[in-house]
Amino acid sequence: MLEIQTTYCKTPIGIAKITGNKNGIQEITVLEESEVSKNDLSKPVPYDLQDCYVQLEEYFNGNRASFNLTVNPKGTDFQKKVWKSLLKIPFGKTTSYLEQSKKLGDVKAIRAVASANGKNPLWIVIPCHRVIGSDGSLTGYTGGIWRKKWLLAHENPTKQQSLF
Repeated sequence: MLEIQTTYCKTPIGIAKITGNKNGIQEITVLEESEVSKNDLSKPVPYDLQDCYVQLEEYFNGNRASFNLTVNPKGTDFQKKVWKSLLKIPFGKTTSYLEQSKKLGDVKAIRAVASANGKNPLWIVIPCHRVIGSDGSLTGYTGGIWRKKWLLAHENPTKQQSLF
C-alpha cells in the first residue's frame, strides 16, 4: 500500500489540505489558518501532489475553470456516481439538488444525493458548491455557506454595468 502524502495550499477562503499519492488525489478539505502550522505550510509540495497544488492556485487566481487531475476518492458506489455527476455542472453555472436527482434517474433520492454531496472528499475539484436549493437558496455546504457564496461569485463574477 502506498503512503498517503499531504500538503497545504493557502487560498483566499482558507487552507486547502491535499492528500493523495501516485494513484491520485484522495481528499481536498478546507481548514482555517489556525488549524495548520506555519511549518506545515512551508514544507515542499510532494511530487505526486504538485499538479493539484498548481491547479488549485490557478483556479483561485482566476486562470482555471476545470481540473485535469487523477482522483481517487474513497466512497460508496452511489457516492461516486453522485460525485461524477457533479463534474458535469459547467464552471459558472449551478443546478439544484432536485435537478441532480432527476439526472441521476431518481427524483425520490434527493436526500441521498444531498447527503452524498455533503460527503464529497474533493473540495473544489468535484464542484458540489455549484448545487443549490430549488428556490435558489445556498443550502448546506460542508465548508460553510460563506465559502459557497464566495466560490459561486468567483466563478460567475457580477459585471459592473456602465451608467452611460
